[in-house]
Amino acid sequence: MSDHSVRFELKIPVEQAPANAIDLLAEHSVLSRQQIKQAMSKGAVWLQKGKRTQRLRRATKSLNVGEVLRIYYDKHLLDQIPEVPQLLHDFDVYSVWFKPSGMLAQGTEWGDHCSLLRVAELAFDKPRQSFLVQRLDREAYGLMIIAHQQKAAAQLSTMFQQRKIEKHYDIQVDGEVEWQKLTVNTPLDGKHAVSHFEKRTYDAQQNRTRLAVSIETGRMHQIRRHCASIGHPVSGDARYGRKHVDGLQLKASRLVFDCPLFHKKQIFSC
Repeated sequence: MSDHSVRFELKIPVEQAPANAIDLLAEHSVLSRQQIKQAMSKGAVWLQKGKRTQRLRRATKSLNVGEVLRIYYDKHLLDQIPEVPQLLHDFDVYSVWFKPSGMLAQGTEWGDHCSLLRVAELAFDKPRQSFLVQRLDREAYGLMIIAHQQKAAAQLSTMFQQRKIEKHYDIQVDGEVEWQKLTVNTPLDGKHAVSHFEKRTYDAQQNRTRLAVSIETGRMHQIRRHCASIGHPVSGDARYGRKHVDGLQLKASRLVFDCPLFHKKQIFSC
């Protein structure tokens, strides 16, 4: 196999019809038809129609003149075996999962077969539409909600945005903290950000403190950045602290909200 077929991007305008995806990709790349089918099933092929772009998984999809076919091929990524998340609760219109550390919440243009969103889509006897309604860093682990209906996705996403869903975390930070409770409200990226920390235990052998955390806002890497700003980075945080063989010690441990779909209070914990 040539180096070109290990990782590359390809953009193919559809200039004449009839045409189908697998024929065009086979004509314009060095990939076998089997490799193309694998790439499509794992989310690495996209079809652009005007301003709309979406993943294309059907090899024999008929294409129209003016559409654009794209492939983002990375053999190493496509050969990866996804982590195994745990389904904790299934409410049909949404489900609650335990995402393991190292698993993406959603895929990239290079594929989605190793993402929680795609695994959740295929986890049931009949594949379900899946919608992401919250974020959790790849290195972190813990609770995530996946919606399986557009109405549920819209309502849950709005609740997360309006801070109507309580998000609680369990973390370990480097060093021993000198306080019992602390609120950090340092702005992040010029935006309001509030994190509340409460000390649980200190492990002298590892020199780590376990903290319970709740956040009022959801800025990117908020907990990790706030911890680093007070001199106690999250243990194993390669970006804002120090990498450790144990990995990032940040768990999304609890979600609490009044469910607008079932009209009852939901409390999920791990």
